[in-house]
Amino acid sequence: MLAKLSTRSPVRRRVVTGAVGLALLSAGLPAAVAADGDLDRFYDQKIKWSACKSTDMPKDLQCGKITVPVDYTEPDKGSLDLALARYRGTGDPRGSVVLNFGGPGGSGVLGLAHAGKEFMGLTDEYDVVSFDPRGVGRSSPVSCGTQATGQALEATGGENMSDPREILTRLREVAAECAEHSGPVFPHIGTVNVARDLDVLREVLGNKKLNYLGFSYGTRLASVYAAQFPERVGRLVLDGVDTLTEPLAEQGLASVRGQQLALEHFLTWCTKDLACPFGQDPRGARELAVKLVASLDENPVPTDLGHEFTGQDLAGAMAQGLYSRQLWPLLQRALAQLLEDGETRGVEAFATGGVTLPAPQRENDPLVDEEDVPLDNLPAALMAVNCADDPDRPAAEQVTRDLSRLRAAYEKASPVFGRHRLAQVLMCHGRPKGTAYIREEVKNVDTPKMLLVGTRGDPATPYRWTVETAERLGSSAVVLDNRGEGHTGYGSSDCVHRKVDDFLLYGSLPPSGSSCGSEEDFRE
Repeated sequence: MLAKLSTRSPVRRRVVTGAVGLALLSAGLPAAVAADGDLDRFYDQKIKWSACKSTDMPKDLQCGKITVPVDYTEPDKGSLDLALARYRGTGDPRGSVVLNFGGPGGSGVLGLAHAGKEFMGLTDEYDVVSFDPRGVGRSSPVSCGTQATGQALEATGGENMSDPREILTRLREVAAECAEHSGPVFPHIGTVNVARDLDVLREVLGNKKLNYLGFSYGTRLASVYAAQFPERVGRLVLDGVDTLTEPLAEQGLASVRGQQLALEHFLTWCTKDLACPFGQDPRGARELAVKLVASLDENPVPTDLGHEFTGQDLAGAMAQGLYSRQLWPLLQRALAQLLEDGETRGVEAFATGGVTLPAPQRENDPLVDEEDVPLDNLPAALMAVNCADDPDRPAAEQVTRDLSRLRAAYEKASPVFGRHRLAQVLMCHGRPKGTAYIREEVKNVDTPKMLLVGTRGDPATPYRWTVETAERLGSSAVVLDNRGEGHTGYGSSDCVHRKVDDFLLYGSLPPSGSSCGSEEDFRE
């Protein structure tokens, strides 16, 4: 999925404002990694936990770091640090449960800091731990620079469709900028390597088995881990289940359709309120949303950050705000400020979260200070990981041949989000092939039972992906059908929350195919 984030608001503090972030080869397949003895120093390290330094961090949250090899095929040729955070379990915890909040590109440290209350029930038995994956947040963050987003979207704009070769040339230039700004981690940022990092973390935390709760992209990470380390799987929960098989172009279309449906639901909800900036007619509101994006693309609005806010920036911000009903009131107020006063700060908050501009990369950076995390780190990491995880690299001739058809399909699926998503898909052009491991090897895993939660009205990861991924993983997969709306179920459904906690805490699984909610609770 091209823009998968959990329902938790802190993870949505930065929005994918454009199609940036490319990846090189995803090294480190299980068959090609170094011998275990070469990795002993990483598996044998100790974590030094201490109070988190940032003033806005909860006082009871502890921070730490671990060191992992940049390249698992050559572990002596460079390392990087991964930022960690944890809430200590009460009493004498029996181990840890590790969280991944999705993205790819979401900061686990910030996710845990701002959404920790949701997971306090797990501290009855566990330390609750999360981390910034390689290339994300404080863990050697990747970046494409301040101009790449605009360049990529400009390259794929309608006025350029008559010369696809020029589009591809400009996209390759953006790719070069991403590599230049991102440093040595860039060629090694795919999920296969993140899963190996996760196993180092499991061992360093002192756990024989991995207990894990992953949202959205975090379900892809869980699936890859299960395939790589089946004997080390404990209790794994996958909420908002990702696809393991669909190419990025198909994922993009699924995203566009899901977000268009979510937008229509949001506008129907909004127009019931007299304060709705789109009026009180749902059909008129949908037409106004399309016109607003087009108008801002034609006449961008200056911002306090020194750049112009475009319609594509707005599309990204709205996409971010649509992931959870909990964010809809905030999104409504932000859109009202934009429409009524020309004020962009509200919608920009979805896009930036107050993160600063890119900082120069240094060889083998230690943990980066939070204020120096690049503004575009989330979208840059998102595309770097997605491209590294996808083996499809159509030749330039095929891209040129398919471009008009893809543009028509995406814009038909959504006149608001279509261009934005298509640009993201095209960002993989010119990169070396990603790993085929996920598509070819992650199947029929021989592990203990895993709980897969699919939400019927999920705008980012359609329910059919839960069914398809469960079939692919095989008999280990147990499906919980959440008959609700929003991206993922743990934070929005008491029923899902309870069943997930029962499994993680007590090993109690619902029957596969059982549901939370009812048909009456869900409206397509």
